[in-house]
Amino acid sequence: MYSADIHTHSIASGHATQSTITDLAKAAKVRGLSLLGVSDHAPSTMCAGTVSYFRSLSMAPKNRCGVDLLYGIELNILDYTGRVDMDPVTLSGLDYAIASMHRPNIHPGTREENTAAYIGAMKNPYVSVIGHCDDTHYPVDYEVLAEAAVSSHVLLEINDSSLSPDGYRGDTRNNIRTLLTLCRKLDHPILLSSDSHGTARVGDFSHIVPLLRECDIPERLILNLDPVRLRRFILR
Repeated sequence: MYSADIHTHSIASGHATQSTITDLAKAAKVRGLSLLGVSDHAPSTMCAGTVSYFRSLSMAPKNRCGVDLLYGIELNILDYTGRVDMDPVTLSGLDYAIASMHRPNIHPGTREENTAAYIGAMKNPYVSVIGHCDDTHYPVDYEVLAEAAVSSHVLLEINDSSLSPDGYRGDTRNNIRTLLTLCRKLDHPILLSSDSHGTARVGDFSHIVPLLRECDIPERLILNLDPVRLRRFILR
């Protein structure tokens, strides 16, 4: 049913996986995906990809194992202005960028500070996606965030790993319900992400599907069902 997943991590992310990009592509093929995005962690994550690694991706194959490949990055938001940990020259050579908040890189702030950090990151011309903004440790004004996403042409990720029983972002269900409801109200496209570290969960959105039904999300808003529209949105 779903044919794209663009938030996945290879061995270059430096933790939780020994899977290569080719391993991820093989898993994507088995699970029926036609588009795979590899978004390894940016350098502020311990032992993650270097600048030279991300710059080399411009020469990487665009198709592996019959699956189309996009090469991106998961940036760390470093402060409440939305500053991120990769230079514009390197970002310009990648297909897309996800910007996320991780506790080792930014301390959870107030609702206003966290919202400002995400909106600041959206202003970066290379950021296409805000990652796991459902995290309960980082309270957010979702109405303000959703309106900013629309005006900035940025996607608010619906992250399956946040809903996993072994997740570490708290009980994110109400936050995700709010995000889904606002995207439906604003008619803003939705991106589902596995956030798979390795091959195990590539293309797996099984925790999200019940909430999509509960929130009555129309298929036309789910970009994972249409890789052409997804590619067009993030490669603006």
